Amino acid sequence: MEKSRFSLLPTRVVVAALAIPAIVFLAMEGGYWFFGLVVFISSLALYEFYKLSERKGVFPLTVLGMFFGFLVNLAFIYERLQLDVYKFFADLGIRLSMFSQLQFFLVVLLIFTMTVLLIELFRKKGSPTLNIGVTVFGVLGISVFFGTLIALREVFPYGFPVAKFFPLAIANTVHLEQIDRWGGYTVVSLLATIWLCDTAAYFGGVFFGKHKLMERVSPGKTWEGAVFGFVFAVVGMVIAQGTVLEYMQSHQAIAIGVLVGIFGQVGDLVESRFKRDANVKDSSSAIPGHGGMYDRFDSLVFLSPIVYLYIDFVVLS
Repeated sequence: MEKSRFSLLPTRVVVAALAIPAIVFLAMEGGYWFFGLVVFISSLALYEFYKLSERKGVFPLTVLGMFFGFLVNLAFIYERLQLDVYKFFADLGIRLSMFSQLQFFLVVLLIFTMTVLLIELFRKKGSPTLNIGVTVFGVLGISVFFGTLIALREVFPYGFPVAKFFPLAIANTVHLEQIDRWGGYTVVSLLATIWLCDTAAYFGGVFFGKHKLMERVSPGKTWEGAVFGFVFAVVGMVIAQGTVLEYMQSHQAIAIGVLVGIFGQVGDLVESRFKRDANVKDSSSAIPGHGGMYDRFDSLVFLSPIVYLYIDFVVLS
């Protein structure tokens, strides 16, 4: 029994040892590099979600959903893109008229929704109601949620309140570099805290778990494991605040740790509900030892918008 519990652990460790440095590097680089990473994760997670729904007899518009999912992700880096496009054409002596970021986001969602409705009007495959619901929800519940992780990284170079953290509201090159590093450290700290929460919950459940958390959704999870995960999430964020997140106050780090400890685990349960409904163990086998992309980042996709809103509207307000 114990052998089966830990049989995939060596594979998990090897994959993590290879993937973590790459993810940390891209998060610290930010910009289009980090955008590319999130698009890759978001697109695969969305594809896996659509495939789960097909096991229930639903026929989502997979290609269309993934295309507009990419455009939704693009909306969260639109401010950077807009400035680069303006500069490129300005150097050519051409002045452009472009959407604002909010306008672009709304136009993408409106065109996407109307396109799905029109296609299903003429499509003769499965239930139009179910097809539309799954196709649209996939983009809203995965692409938009992952997009807020891009927004979290971008708020530091493009929306950081300099006057709140630096004297005379003036940020020189050194300050700007520090602000950008804080953005990278924030994303890395969030990922590390989620990993710490997941790991603590797993081992806490294995060694001390007695009371089932939500057996009909995820039989292996226990209240004891959830408590371990919660405690280590808070500890992880406090350590991050004391080492690399100097812009954040202690009580704010504790609050984010609480959010990770609660909503990170809720996100895992949400995805487990989808998998149990589809009668599968993993969303795919894309990542050896870890299952699918949605399996690996289910906590992050649910948690990202909550943490983004807290940091943007509370910590940096």
